[in-house]
Amino acid sequence: MSTLAQTESGTPTTCAGPASTQDLGSSYGDCLQGECSRKPDQKLPELHGVGDPVMFSSNSSYLSSRGRMIKWFWDSAEEGYRTYHMDEYDEDKNPSGIINLGTSENKLCFDLLSRRLTQPDMQWVEPSLLQYPDWRGHLFLREEVAKFLSFYCKSPAPLKPENVVVLNGCASLFSALATVLCEAGEAFLIPTPYYGAITQHVHLYGNVRLAYVYLDSKVTGTDTRPFQLTVEKLEMALQEATSKGVKVKGLILINPQNPLGDVYAPGELQEYLVFAKRYWLHVVVDEVYMLSVFEKAVGYRSVLSLERLPDPQRTHVMWGASKDFGMSGLRFGTLYTENPDVATAVASLCRYHGLSGLVQYQMAQLLRDRDWINQVYLPENLARLKAAHTYVSEELRALGVPFLSGGAGFFIWVDLRKYLPEATFEEELLLWRRFLDKKVLLSFGKAFECKEPGWFRLVFSDKAHRLRLGMQRVRQVLEEKAQVAEDPPPCQTQEPSDQRR
Repeated sequence: MSTLAQTESGTPTTCAGPASTQDLGSSYGDCLQGECSRKPDQKLPELHGVGDPVMFSSNSSYLSSRGRMIKWFWDSAEEGYRTYHMDEYDEDKNPSGIINLGTSENKLCFDLLSRRLTQPDMQWVEPSLLQYPDWRGHLFLREEVAKFLSFYCKSPAPLKPENVVVLNGCASLFSALATVLCEAGEAFLIPTPYYGAITQHVHLYGNVRLAYVYLDSKVTGTDTRPFQLTVEKLEMALQEATSKGVKVKGLILINPQNPLGDVYAPGELQEYLVFAKRYWLHVVVDEVYMLSVFEKAVGYRSVLSLERLPDPQRTHVMWGASKDFGMSGLRFGTLYTENPDVATAVASLCRYHGLSGLVQYQMAQLLRDRDWINQVYLPENLARLKAAHTYVSEELRALGVPFLSGGAGFFIWVDLRKYLPEATFEEELLLWRRFLDKKVLLSFGKAFECKEPGWFRLVFSDKAHRLRLGMQRVRQVLEEKAQVAEDPPPCQTQEPSDQRR
């Protein structure tokens, strides 16, 4: 794994600063939004490092102010996704179409999933499945979820079904948690770079903001790593948000991390949780990639595996089937919280975000089939992820492109700073559009609120023939750009260390 020791770029653009919406673009397939600068109709005080989606521009006379803001999100941040779907690659029908290496989906195991999901035990209908359920989810499903998480999260004691709520995906779960935990205008701390769609998830219903904990690629010693989160950085971000009059109510952690593919060591998790308890902050832990750790040397630990949570009433864990089981279209997410008030409030919102009884039955059947998961699906899925990751890593090394990859997830965090004539987000966007012109879709760093222009997320969890063609197109763009770009400061190579896992 290649990493870099480099000085920080200039002061990052904050979300509250005025700019053209033409600066936005995204791979919206996994709901990424470019929540960066925008031209406001409403002028609010600039808050450095605090996302402020309230500042939008829309002129529809048919919509409320909320409706205009919601429409603005849709209109302003989907350039890449719309372009892709108008010219989607198909091996037979459209071989010159766009290859999508921007959307974080696992496309490697449809053969395994289709065989399992079409077995006779999946085909069942009874009256209760067609009637209104308990809004927390059918008890039979919540029991299976509790057993599943107890086993795969390695919890020290069995998890309880009464602490489980099921919804139609983790996007709905972020939205529900933000709505029930925060007042309008309050904020969650979130380390950057982060999965950018969370900005939209927490804001559209709850009017909740994100206070950024900016991380950078600079390596300051042998015991540090690029984009490393520390309690000191959490403290600084909290103090800055507070000084600007923003009340912070919680902390969002993604583990394994998206887009870095990194994992937090148990000791690090404990430190972050202790920090949150000190300030009475809720902690929302997104573990949606927990079974997609393909490097054996990476010692991933779920927060639910910790012997004692510093503040269990304010610790809320989410997981879903979209990533680990490659079923992003099924829409299944689950919350585990020991706080009965939070569980009840979120369950009330499941009236709008519930799963059909038939899907709940199928998910229960899938989660209880431990033999298939352990002996068929997980070994093959992890082997295919590792093979795809190895191929893309070797291609990047052959190009002399530095990158980060922590051995988890579906993506590599690629450093293309040397291909930018100037270290600006405008140049980053131009490079992204150049990839799109060459019929390959990536995700650019500003969509993840990365403070350093030039980082891109490249998704590798796709079939070999599409990966080969996609990487050929990436190579073509970079070889063209290499003729005019300047080299950055020297790179360092830093392999994963067991000590920090």
